[in-house]
Amino acid sequence: MSIPENLAAILARIAAARKAAIAPAPQTRLIAVTKTVEETGIREAISCGQRLFGENRVQEAARKFPRLKAEFPDLELHLIGPLQTNKVKEAAALFDAIQTLDRARLANALASERDKSGKCPRLFVQVNTGEEPQKAGVLPADTEALIAYARKLELPLIGLMCIPPALDDAAPHFAFLAKLAKENGLSELSMGMSGDFEMAIRFGATFVRVGSAIFGARSGVR
Repeated sequence: MSIPENLAAILARIAAARKAAIAPAPQTRLIAVTKTVEETGIREAISCGQRLFGENRVQEAARKFPRLKAEFPDLELHLIGPLQTNKVKEAAALFDAIQTLDRARLANALASERDKSGKCPRLFVQVNTGEEPQKAGVLPADTEALIAYARKLELPLIGLMCIPPALDDAAPHFAFLAKLAKENGLSELSMGMSGDFEMAIRFGATFVRVGSAIFGARSGVR
């Protein structure tokens, strides 16, 4: 199937999942993940009306998106991969949202850049719900402290994000993230990828991140 056909199918599945959910979020937006996708593929999705995209790396996004964002002012770009503090200036200038705040040092760097340039994307705290040592994200036990710290710095924190362990049942992870967001007064939940986004919608996902089901399978992306 083509990118337009895949995109239409994913949007239809999102609509069906929302209809079947007992208490869906007010809206669920599709983030089309363009890791390793070249500009021609991104333009195919744009031609179908897709305007929300996600990238894993600042350097790759900087190669592809400045021109596209200038051409399509309503295009929205989210960083969904880990962010190093030495990339904060570049990330703040390029991304509309950063979904991977996971430590106080990064919060400090984002606050410092905001104070210097006046730019700070909307932020999500990434929670390592599976407590996987190889994966980014704040540990569940430390999440509320990081949320409080980000608020103390007056950062624009709006939600939580997670990537459940690949071999786990994702449902408990999504339920936990939804509960944690509600307890901390955060309205946005970024959870669910190509293989489990319909389940995430049932637990109140406001953003789902889909790459391979739109653009085709590629290494390291679900």
